[in-house]
Amino acid sequence: MENTPLFWLGFNAFVIALLLLDLLVFNRRAHAVRMREALGWSAFWITLSLCFNALVYRTLGAEAGLQWLTGYLVEKALSVDNLFVFLLIFSYFKVPAEYQHRILFWGVLGALLLRAIFILVGAALLAKFHFLLYVLGAFLVYTGVKMALSAESTEIDPEANPVVRFLSRHLPITRQLDGGKFFTRKDGLRFATPLFVVLVMVETTDVVFAVDSIPAILAISRDTFIVYTSNVFALLGLRALYFALAGLMQAFHYLHYGLSLILVFIGGKLLIEDFYTFPMPVALGIVGLILLVSVVVSLVLPKAPKAEVLGEEGGREVKS
Repeated sequence: MENTPLFWLGFNAFVIALLLLDLLVFNRRAHAVRMREALGWSAFWITLSLCFNALVYRTLGAEAGLQWLTGYLVEKALSVDNLFVFLLIFSYFKVPAEYQHRILFWGVLGALLLRAIFILVGAALLAKFHFLLYVLGAFLVYTGVKMALSAESTEIDPEANPVVRFLSRHLPITRQLDGGKFFTRKDGLRFATPLFVVLVMVETTDVVFAVDSIPAILAISRDTFIVYTSNVFALLGLRALYFALAGLMQAFHYLHYGLSLILVFIGGKLLIEDFYTFPMPVALGIVGLILLVSVVVSLVLPKAPKAEVLGEEGGREVKS
C-alpha cells in the first residue's frame, strides 16, 4: 500500500462502487430499515473497516495502524451524537421511515466530499504553520467543555438555520411529499419537497459536526491518508448505525459527556505534544475506556422519561 495518486484514485473508486451498490442494488426500493437488517449492515461495515485497518497495520506499521484505529473510533463515537440530531430532524419533520435511508445516503455522500476538503486544507495548514497545533488543541478543549455544558440543550429549529431560511426565500417549496423525491412539478413549475429541506438540514448539521470531528482526528494524526480513510470508513457505516441505534440513542444520555471528555483529552494531548507525547496504545486505551464508562453509566443510571412528546399532530410545515 503506497500513498500515491493512483492509490487515492483506486480507493475513492472503491468507495463510490460500494455506495452505488448500496443505492442501486441492495436499497433500490424505498423501505423501512428493520433492526435485523441494520445490525447486519453495521456488522458488514465494521468488519470491512477492521480489515482495512489490518491492511494499514501490516503495510504501514503498528503506529500507523493504531492511529487509524483511534481516528476511526473517535469519528465513530462522535457520529453517535450526530445521529441523535438526525433523529430529532426526522422526528420534527415526521419523515416516513422508508425515506430516511435515501436522505442519509445523499447526506453521507455530501459529507464525504466536504470532509475531504476539510482534511486536505487542515493538514496542509498544520504542516505549514506549527503554531496552529496550539490553536487546534485549545479549540478542542473549548469545544469539549462547551459540549458538556450544553448536553441538555439540543433543539431543532429549521427557521434558525440560515441555509434553510435562504432556501425558503428563494426556492418554491411544497408542503406535500412526492414519494421519495427531493423535487416535484406542479402546474408546470418545479418545487422542492420537504425531503429536500430535511436533506439540507442533515448536510448543514454534518458541517457543524465536522468542525469538531476533523480537528479531533487531525490531532491524532497529520497523515492525510490515515485521517481521510478512517473518516471515510466511519461515515460509510453511519446509515446502518443510525437504524441500529435509533431506538437506543435516548438511552446513551451520558455518552455526550464522554465525547466531551474525549475532545478535552485529545486537545490537551495536542497542547503538550512538544513536551510529552502520549504513546498511541495509551491514547487509544483512554479513548476506549471513556466510551465504555459513559455507555455503561448510561445503562446503569437510566434517564427519567420526559412528559412532553416530540412533534405535533399533523407534522411540521415548511414556510415558503
